[in-house]
Amino acid sequence: MTKRLLALCLVLAMAAAGCAPALIGAGAAGGYKVGTDERTVGQMWDDSAITARVKTALIGDKRIKARKIDVDTLEQVVALTGMVGSEAEAEIAVTVAGRVSYVRDVKNFLQVGSKSVGQSIDDKVIWSKIKGKLIREKGIRSLNVDVDVNKGVVTVTGTVVTADQKAKILGIARKTAGVVNVFDNILVQEK
Repeated sequence: MTKRLLALCLVLAMAAAGCAPALIGAGAAGGYKVGTDERTVGQMWDDSAITARVKTALIGDKRIKARKIDVDTLEQVVALTGMVGSEAEAEIAVTVAGRVSYVRDVKNFLQVGSKSVGQSIDDKVIWSKIKGKLIREKGIRSLNVDVDVNKGVVTVTGTVVTADQKAKILGIARKTAGVVNVFDNILVQEK
């Protein structure tokens, strides 16, 4: 495999894994995120700590394929997205996440089943289209919006300051080709 092809694969894998800030410089993106996120630094820190503890708890439970589950936390409310093998596994994941200290609630956006390679590629294309539109949309802080796509089902997570911003984000996701459904996990924190 040539070095260019290997580098391209690495960049695509990072983007697909939600590591866009790593692509543009973790320090710069992190500074931008802290400076633009509607939550206080304390809330962001607390939510990050909860996310880490939930991921650790999921990894520690052998009944769960934790690598296929994404965890997002907003104001101590955990959202689980991704693919699981059964309803029982989804219920276990929700229970495990709910037992973590300081978790107020758990939103279950998990899907039962598996994805083919083609579906995974389609999901990455949908993700790229949505993120690209969010970056170009005036008044939207795209780094404050996390987009997860599984078999065409999009979960949008983040904080905004107005209901209009939330409506724009959800509209972009819903109008994107290939999207089957959109789960709303956006918190409006009007100033």
